[in-house]
Amino acid sequence: MSAGGRGSQPRMSGKVARRVQVGVLVVAIGISSLAVLLVLAAWRNDHTIASDKGVATAEVLSAGARRSAISFVTPDGVTHNPKLGVLYPTKLTVGQRIDVEYAKSDPDLVRVAGRDARVALVPAGSVIVVTWLLAAPALWWVRRPRPPSDAAAD
Repeated sequence: MSAGGRGSQPRMSGKVARRVQVGVLVVAIGISSLAVLLVLAAWRNDHTIASDKGVATAEVLSAGARRSAISFVTPDGVTHNPKLGVLYPTKLTVGQRIDVEYAKSDPDLVRVAGRDARVALVPAGSVIVVTWLLAAPALWWVRRPRPPSDAAAD
């Protein structure tokens, strides 16, 4: 009987299996690293705001799960519309008036008052968990022991 006979699965060569394994690991580690970097960037932004903090009341112009546009006036009378929106924008509604904290040196860096990088921990952690829940079975499948092929038994 040939190696591709009935009931047998094609065998992945060791070289191909190793490449697939490395590929899965590179993707999983890359996604996990990006999630960690996202949290670190949020902490850096929070530190920048805390070290030079201004406080204002803002109006929500548009609201979304990942981005909300706001407008606020600083004590010097300048109106600001941060290009990237406000940090930690969940549960905002259009027309809502919210307290915000911003970096006086960079008024485009603004967050909803009372929120900080801890808000990013659950989403980033979820991404990491789901990534490894998908990667682990793929790695197991590539590394699992396989019965010898029929051709080797001849």
